[in-house]
Order: sequence, then structure tokens, then C-alpha cells
Amino acid sequence: MSLSNALSNAVSGIVAASRGTEVVASNLSNALTPGYARRELQLSTRPYIAAGGGVHVDGVTRSVRTSVLAQSRISSAETARAQTLADFHKQISDSHGVPGAPGALATLLSDFDVALTAAAARPENETGLSRVVTTAQSLARGYNSLGTQLQDARTRADQAIASDVRDLNEDLARIVELNRQITVQLATGDDANALMDSRQQIVDRLSQIVPVQEMPRDGGRIALFTTSGGVLLDGFKPAKFDFTPSGKLGPGMSVGMPPVGVVSMNGVELAGGKMGILSGGRLDANFRIRDVEAPAAQARLDAAARDLYERCADPSVDATKHATAAGLFTDGGGALDPANEAGLAQRLSFNALADPAKGGALWRLRDGLGATTSGPAGNSALLDNLRNILADARLPSSAGISGIERSAAVMVADVTSTAAIQRVDAESLLSGASAQSNTYETMLRQDGVDSDREMESLLALERAYAANAKLLQTVDDMIQTILRLT
Repeated sequence: MSLSNALSNAVSGIVAASRGTEVVASNLSNALTPGYARRELQLSTRPYIAAGGGVHVDGVTRSVRTSVLAQSRISSAETARAQTLADFHKQISDSHGVPGAPGALATLLSDFDVALTAAAARPENETGLSRVVTTAQSLARGYNSLGTQLQDARTRADQAIASDVRDLNEDLARIVELNRQITVQLATGDDANALMDSRQQIVDRLSQIVPVQEMPRDGGRIALFTTSGGVLLDGFKPAKFDFTPSGKLGPGMSVGMPPVGVVSMNGVELAGGKMGILSGGRLDANFRIRDVEAPAAQARLDAAARDLYERCADPSVDATKHATAAGLFTDGGGALDPANEAGLAQRLSFNALADPAKGGALWRLRDGLGATTSGPAGNSALLDNLRNILADARLPSSAGISGIERSAAVMVADVTSTAAIQRVDAESLLSGASAQSNTYETMLRQDGVDSDREMESLLALERAYAANAKLLQTVDDMIQTILRLT
């Protein structure tokens, strides 16, 4: 081997060692950077021509197991979906409360029943009658508050849908631009790894909204599809999504009835079964809350409110009022229209005829809402009737709850337990989804930056650099010796 070849080999080794050191430094400094893929230096042997040789730096590649990354994104979408639903069911279950706890719906009904029992024992005692009024009002406000929280949850879900659709459009547009930049970088022989990191981070974020599958395309570009086959991006023009938020939602507002809208994809509304192409992820969960879970919870709550209304309005309880008139509880101050049950929980109120604060009289609790004058102070028949009818097992008139005979307390207990069961089920699904997601995250981290391994690589590079530097020094000494001999 000639001195010039030896010199060339040593220089190529030093260049490779220097580039390798840069790669190690980049890996260590970005070990905790989201979306960063570990870099690997690709080397090859230079052709051995005229006693030459050495090492050639082919480039720097990203170390990513695409199969694990794909599964991680799908599990991340399912975790986001499960988390959104679990948060909703937790809020609703907490709002219903635990029976016996202050403010719980079952506790408010129990307080009302206890107040009726005490008032029936001493019907002449105005303090006891006042207690009936305050507990009944608290019970009505409990229904009002629960109904309002359900519709607030629907409104928040609708707003979250609008936010996710906006983010979806923006992220797809960013990916298109990154695709273009990566193609240009690779075409000119430049390093596009940093751009690929940014693109991966955006796709990871997007996959929480809608579960996506990534497919490679020419020039370093990628195409994105939903797991159900919807095309999000394949080329240089992404899918365009549109959604108009509904504003504040009410119990009578359902999907398909303006202003409650659906998502449009490339100008086509994804109503009914078409929404399946976006199933999974946070977007799907918020649609389910807005259009399925919250309306079903509202229907159960309205059914319980109607049961309470109808028990207290039963003609057998109070013969002094008209048969179709409201009883102790009213629908916004009047009688209930059975065709307008939706939202009754929010409208339920205590009858002003028995409320002194609204011009009513306490003695009407004892003598009847239709009575014009006060009767015997010791008459407890009407109060007893109210107590008894709350305890009677009756079939619900509403279709919002299963048609089995229940007492008023069992009706409320069923509504409360349903909310609690749905919370447990949702948290169980979240636990499973999180475990799966954590498993894939662990697998991705195993392919990530290992500080110990990087330090080992750095030591090896230092030794290689030192060996090639020693070769350079030796060649230099030989050339100097030759020059001194001439």
C-alpha cells in the first residue's frame, strides 16, 4: 500500500469517526424529545482500487420499527377514546352522588320522604310543613342540576368536536408541507431526518383524534388512511373536514335536527353509517357523548322526574285539585305534557300554591292544592297519601327506562346505579386500553436512545479516531524521514 493510500484510508476513518460522534451527540441530547428516532450511522467499505480502500459514510438513518409504531398509534387512539368516555361517565356518576351522601339524588329523595313522615305525624306543625317545602325544592333543584350538567357535557363534546376537526385539518396540511420538504431534501442529498421526526410527531398527535395507518410513498412521502379505510392523505391534497358547532345544546336537540350537525368530509356529510370511517379516537368518543351517552342519561333522568311528578299528581293523592292538574311538583309551573317529556328534569319545580315565598300557603300541603280555605289542623290524610304513593311499586310511564314496577326510591336508585355501572365499565375499558398503549410505548422506548449503548459507541469511535490519527502521524513521520534523506 502506498503512503497516499494509507493517508486516504486514515482520513476516511477520521471522517467516519467524527460523523459518528455527531450522531451519538444528537442521540444523547434528544433522548427525551417526543417523536425523535434514534439515529444510526450507515457505513460501507470503499472500493479497493489501486491498493486503496477505506470507509465511506453512506448517511444517517432513523431507527424505527414501523410495525410497533403503527400498533402504538392505534392503541393511542383507543386510549384517547376510552379516556374521553371515562371522564364523561365519572362526571355524571359523581353528579348523581352516592346514596346517603349529602346532595346525592337518592339522599334528596330520602330527605323529602323523611320530611313527609314527620309532617304527617304532626300536621299542625308549620315547621314540619316548611321542612316538606324545603326538601321538595331541594329535590327539584337536584333534578335541575343533573339535567343541566348533562346538556353542558353535550355542549362541551360539541365544542371538542369542532376543535378536533380544526386540528385535523391543520395537521394534515402540515404533513403535506413536510412531505414536500422531505422530498426536496432527499432529492438534493441532504439529511431529512429532522423533518421526518417532526412529521412523526404530528401523525402521533393526529392519531389520538382519528386512528390512522401510515403508508410509505416515493420520495420519502407518506400517505395516511383511517383504520376503517378512509383516505386522509394520499398525494399532495389532504381530505378536507368541515363541522359547524351547535352552540349551547338542549335536551330536545338531537343529531340531524339543526343546529346539531355532523362532520363533512370533502363536502360529503358523514351521517349514520358513514361516520364509521372515523370510528375510534377522541373524535368518535365526543360524538358518542353528544349523540348517544348524554341523551340516554337525560332520558333516564327525565323518566325518574316524570315518575315523581306523576306520583304526586295522582288524583288519588289529592282530591281537591283537577285530575289533570299538576301536583306537588310541576313542569315549569304547569302540568306535564306527556309528548314533551324531554328536559323535564331541568323544568321540574315545586308547586307555587304550597310555597309561601311565592304567594302560596303551607296549609295546602295538609288540606289540598285545590283547597280555598284551611281545614282541620290535625288532618294528615294527604301527607299520608304522598308517603304511601312514593312507596308504591308502579310501572313507569316513560320509555326512557326499563318497564318494571318500582317505588320512587328504587327508581332513583336504578338511575344512580346505572350511572355508576357505566362509569365502572368505562374505567375498565380505559384500564385495558392504557395497558396496551403502555406496552407499545415500552417497545418503542426499547428502540429509542439507550444512554449506555451510546456511550459504548462513543468510546469505540474515540478508539477508531485515535487509531486513524496514529496512522496519520506515522505516515507524516515516514514522509518527513524520506524528505530528510533526499
